Amino acid sequence: MPIFQPGLVHTPVTPFTREYRIDFDSYGKLIEFHLRNGAQALAVQMHAGESVSLSDAEQRNLLEFTIRQVKARVPVIAHVSDSGTAISADRARYAEKAGAAAVIATTPYYWTPPPAMLLEHFAQIGSAVNIPFYVFYTPDEMGGTKLSTEVVLKLIDRLPNFAGVADASLDWQFMINIVSNAWRVRPDFQLLAGTEYMVSAGAVGATGMFSSLAGVAPGLVRQLYEICRKERYFEARKLQEEAAALRQIVKRPGFAGLKGAMRAMGRDCGEPRPPLDALGAGGYEKLAAELGALAVLRGEPRGW
Repeated sequence: MPIFQPGLVHTPVTPFTREYRIDFDSYGKLIEFHLRNGAQALAVQMHAGESVSLSDAEQRNLLEFTIRQVKARVPVIAHVSDSGTAISADRARYAEKAGAAAVIATTPYYWTPPPAMLLEHFAQIGSAVNIPFYVFYTPDEMGGTKLSTEVVLKLIDRLPNFAGVADASLDWQFMINIVSNAWRVRPDFQLLAGTEYMVSAGAVGATGMFSSLAGVAPGLVRQLYEICRKERYFEARKLQEEAAALRQIVKRPGFAGLKGAMRAMGRDCGEPRPPLDALGAGGYEKLAAELGALAVLRGEPRGW
């Protein structure tokens, strides 16, 4: 059986109307944009898609809509995280029945369980399905709960479908520990870059990359990923610096920066849902001006 390889994973935002309802017309256009511009897989709804601001019914509707729209052109990975283990496991089962190619989950929201219960949390989610299961490790967003090499190795022992870790910690020593130990017991275990910092992650052994910036600059993201997969890291250095500069500009205004940057590129997906703060006219103008000064964006697609 071939091993599931996510490759370059785009993580779409969730477009909203002015009334904060899901804008499915824009979402359909957004999916097509990602598919035309290098997505080898789609992960929905990740934190970039405001997953924690979506009801369970909305998450299911978005997943089903995505799978219908994609029509098996690329794999769809379902984000199934929640504070409660049983809730996440139920979401995973639903995603598998809906046709998701894999599921992914972070450490629990709000709670900070000890290692033994973190292991149990992930083990129950992964054992709820037969499709590949990934852990997304983003400690800056999920403060307080740390993922250890020991927990990863115990998950490998318990779950035959535990396929890998998508790491957004930027802790290179942690990633080295993960792959050097995991590959001894499961040679096909995958390390994926959880952000666009692919040079360092690729040098450690990452074979895939999750990207929210693909909604802003898909050409830059794809070129960076492809060069790193060929292990031409010195050649990729300039692209990595440009991606890092773009990420800093987008992050500076807060969560609304990503949607603001997409709007500046002609792909308006509305504002984030409350309690996330909107960018505001002044903030948007500043962001648009900073993006306009980036030479790397001049060759990127505008509009849908």
